[in-house]
Amino acid sequence: MSAPSSESAAPATGVRRWGAYLALVIAFAIACALLSWWQWARRAETVAEGQLVTSNYEAAPVALDSLLSGYGAWHAGEEWRPVTLHGRYLNDQQLLVRNRPYNANPGFEQLVPFRLDDGSIFIVDRGWLSIGSTRDTPDVVPAAPSGAVTVVARLQQSEPELPGRDAPRGQVASIHLPSIAKLLGSHATYTGAYGLLASETPAPATRPRAAQEPAPDEGPHLSYAIQWIAFGLLAFVGLIWAYRRERRILALPREQQTEARAPRLRSTDSDVEDAILDEVRR
Repeated sequence: MSAPSSESAAPATGVRRWGAYLALVIAFAIACALLSWWQWARRAETVAEGQLVTSNYEAAPVALDSLLSGYGAWHAGEEWRPVTLHGRYLNDQQLLVRNRPYNANPGFEQLVPFRLDDGSIFIVDRGWLSIGSTRDTPDVVPAAPSGAVTVVARLQQSEPELPGRDAPRGQVASIHLPSIAKLLGSHATYTGAYGLLASETPAPATRPRAAQEPAPDEGPHLSYAIQWIAFGLLAFVGLIWAYRRERRILALPREQQTEARAPRLRSTDSDVEDAILDEVRR
């Protein structure tokens, strides 16, 4: 007896075939669930970081040595914490940091070393200055208060060094505190953290523009987490739709099943126009 031809054989639609499809969809859904969970975890981390920044920003000022145990010390959890400094500005050793945007405007930041009462030096970022008419330096650089000053500043970590980036005398490419300490020639300079100026007492008549308060931003993690869940559910919807379509096709006479499985060609505008004309002629 000869084997039945492939043309007359019915397509495989049994449990094994659809079981394989189901296993594939389950694996895909598990992957989507894991990716969704990862996005939820990333969002939780971002929210926690934002809450820490807000808490630190609004905290009461404390003594500098209560947060920094040494000149090179830095603790990420202390970012934006306000500290109180007593001493004098070293106005003759101030520096300008190049290429500092503020609301998309180019400019500089003014760094002034601050000698504490114990003789150590802490770098204070007094704020932002717009580029001047020559674009190489601000038109006006407000002088820091002279004499004894009480400063409140918010801690920031030393920035990385930018290899290959040079700057004119009196300027730096980044707030890389070890490099600034070398320029100052002082071994008693804090190199782990510097401070963004919050207030000065006595207050000068003018000062650079203060740093902006950090705005909490959760990022797109929540929407991504929901999207991955939706993708996993849509996989099951697609499987159910394909199974029901297959059952409907199998209910048709055998000679109509091949045509029913064939992809339908999309009608062009000319086909639609011809169909309308044929209908009018009738």
